[in-house]
Amino acid sequence: MSFLEGIMARAKASNRTIVLPESSDRRTLDATHQLLKQGVAKIILIGNKDEIMSKAEGLDISGATFVDPQNYDKLDALIDQFTEIRKSKGMTRDEAAKILTNDELYLGVMLVKAGIADGMVSGAVHSTADTLRPALQILKTRPGTKLVSAFFVIVAPNCEYGSDGVFVFADSGLVQNPNPEELASIAVSAADSFKLLTQKDPVVAMLSHSTKGSAKHPDVDKVLEATRIAKGLAPELVLDGEYQLDAAIVPSVGASKAPGSSVAGRANVLVFPDLDAGNIGYKLAQRLAKAEAYGPVTQGIAKPVNDLSRGCSAEDIVGVVAITAVQAI
Repeated sequence: MSFLEGIMARAKASNRTIVLPESSDRRTLDATHQLLKQGVAKIILIGNKDEIMSKAEGLDISGATFVDPQNYDKLDALIDQFTEIRKSKGMTRDEAAKILTNDELYLGVMLVKAGIADGMVSGAVHSTADTLRPALQILKTRPGTKLVSAFFVIVAPNCEYGSDGVFVFADSGLVQNPNPEELASIAVSAADSFKLLTQKDPVVAMLSHSTKGSAKHPDVDKVLEATRIAKGLAPELVLDGEYQLDAAIVPSVGASKAPGSSVAGRANVLVFPDLDAGNIGYKLAQRLAKAEAYGPVTQGIAKPVNDLSRGCSAEDIVGVVAITAVQAI
C-alpha cells in the first residue's frame, strides 16, 4: 500500500468533516466531487448553494454541506464566540459579524473552532498569509508547541532510502530563517508529524553543509545548538546532527562520515537549516527524482488548517484533505 493509499484509507475510516472555503474555484469543486465519491471525508462548502451548484456543472457535489453566511442558523453563535476570542484585541460584535459574513476563511476557521468541522483546507486562490492568519488568531498554537511550521511529505519512487522512499522535509514552506530554538521546535514537530502520518518511527537528521565538524561556520553552529535543544525537548527521539544530506540518508556514506551513529544513513525526517534550503530541496526531489510532494502541511496549530499551492490540482486538494482528516484524528 502506497503512502497516499494508506492516508486515504485512514481518512475514510475516521469519517472527519473538512471545510473547503474556496467554493468559487472549480478545482475545489472537482476535489469535492472526488472526495465525496470516494468517501474520504465529509465536506462543507462556504457560499450560496445555488451559485456553487451552477459552477459545479458536470460534478456531483450534492452530498456536501453548504454554509451560506447570509443564511446560516448558527452564525449568531459563531459571531458571539469570535467576539469573545478577539475581545482583548478590541473586537466588537459588529466587527465580528462583518468579518464572518464577508470573509469565508474566517468563517471556515470558526466552523473548526466550534467543532462543526474538524479541519480546513485553503490556498487554491488565497495566499498562505490569508489562510493562516485566521487560524493563528482563532485556533492558536497546539498546547506544548511554540511555533507553527510547515513540512512536505516526499514520496520518492523506487527509493531505498528513508522509510521506503518516504520522508518529511521541514520546514519547506513557512519559517524563513529559524533561530536554534525555532529549528529545534520544527524538528520535534516534524518527528511527531512523520509518526502520525506514516505510523512508523521517525529518525531525524538536522541538515547542514557540514557533517560532525567537517566545516566551521556560524550556520553550522546554529544547527548544532538546535540539535542540543531538540534533544533536551524530546530525549526519546532518535535525532542527531549536524549532517550533510548524503550522510543523513545513505548508509555507506553515513557509516564513513559518522561511524556509530544511530541516525546517519537512516534518516527519514530531514530538518533543513532555513526555508531557502528546505524549499529548494523539496522541489529538487519533486522535479528531478519525480517524487510525489504533499504539502505544505502545517504543524503546531491547535486544530488542522492546511495551505495549498495556488498552482494546485484537484488531485492535490484531495490528498491534502485526506492528510488533514488524519491530522484531525
